[in-house]
Order: sequence, then C-alpha cells, then structure tokens
Amino acid sequence: MNKTFNIYCDESTHLMHDGHPFMLYGYVSIASNQIKIAKEQIKAIKQKFGYEEELKWINVHEKTLPIYKELVEYFFMTDLKFRAVIVDKSQIDEERKDYTFDDFYYRMYFQLLHHEIDLEHNYNVYFDIKDTCSQERLRKLRDYLKWNASIVNFQFVRSHESIFVQLADVLMGAINYNLRIQKGEIEGKVIAKRKIVDIVQQHTNISLDSTTPKNKKKFNLFFISLK
Repeated sequence: MNKTFNIYCDESTHLMHDGHPFMLYGYVSIASNQIKIAKEQIKAIKQKFGYEEELKWINVHEKTLPIYKELVEYFFMTDLKFRAVIVDKSQIDEERKDYTFDDFYYRMYFQLLHHEIDLEHNYNVYFDIKDTCSQERLRKLRDYLKWNASIVNFQFVRSHESIFVQLADVLMGAINYNLRIQKGEIEGKVIAKRKIVDIVQQHTNISLDSTTPKNKKKFNLFFISLK
C-alpha cells in the first residue's frame, strides 16, 4: 500500500570553521497520518513540565533533564524513525575537485536520503532554513535528488515551527556529544547530556560511533569515510 511520509531534516556542527570535529546531517521521519497525534503528544509532554522553549540539544541541562528524558523515551515508544550521516571534517580535502566543503552540503543530504527512501511510497522532505542562501540550496538539492520520483515535495521550515526538526536536533546532539567525548575533545561534564546519551544507548543497543546495520531502521547511523 502506498503511504506518505514526512522527513524533517536538520544539520549539526556543519560549518567549516565552527571548531567541531564532526559534521552531522540527520532527520526524523513520520507517517503523515500520525503527525497530528504525535504533535499533540509532544505538546502534552512540554505542558507537563511547563516547558515553553524550543526543544534543542543546547537546552539540555540539569533542570530540563526530565522533559528531555521523557521526549527521548517517547521517540523510542513510537513509529518515529531517525537517521544521521556523519563525517570527520579532517577527512575533507578541499584541494580535491568536486569535494569542497560546500559540495558536502549536497553530498551529505544525498547520502542521508538516498538509501532509506522506499520507492513504493511518497515523501515530503522539510529542511531547517538556515540563512539567505537557503533557496539556492533548495534548488540544488532538488537537482541532486531529481532521480527520486518518490520525493513529491521539498520545502524549508523554521525549526521553531516544527517539533520534528527540533527532535532531530536533540537526537543529533546526543550523537555528536558522545563522539566528542570519545575523541577526547570534551570530558562530558554536563551530566544531563550524558544521561540522554545513555538513554539513547540503552534503547538502541548499538555503538553510537560507528555505522549501524542496514536493518536498523528505527535509529540508523552512517559514518562516511573519505579515505
């Protein structure tokens, strides 16, 4: 049976000189007929804790841990899915033709979406709008993904308008935080963030610093090696 899914994409530490070692692109996907109830349930979680801020990884700390813990637990209880592609920025060689840092914006999104889209279904893909160059990037993304007739809509949204983009931000933040700890870049002293990483680890029962098997559809990571 043909179904329609919405895919909400976001980026984390993706800028060239932001001081972070990894670039992450990820999404949260949901069947279109489940969107309304999921929005209501996440809204109820926020109301339960009196939380009015945007859901973001940078907002995870001791006082907000209860709501973020429940949010992540909620994700694993539902049919929502998460996928991210990750690359070590030190592997990007800007001297190599067609492998400039800007090119990676499009290559990462191609890798993010290409392998997980089922051609029997239809998809609406939403991207978190970042800057004034967004419309040009959207045009190029359409060109990169024009082979895929299952993608029926490309559109930008603002993160504060989409709880699913916000959820993608939180899950990517957990992955990125764990990678930075493993790399020795940080000591992981923010206990609340380490607890969120632990919750993700417990639910997935996979390594969070390597590519997951293809059959892991609920929570899928793909580490791109450029060497």
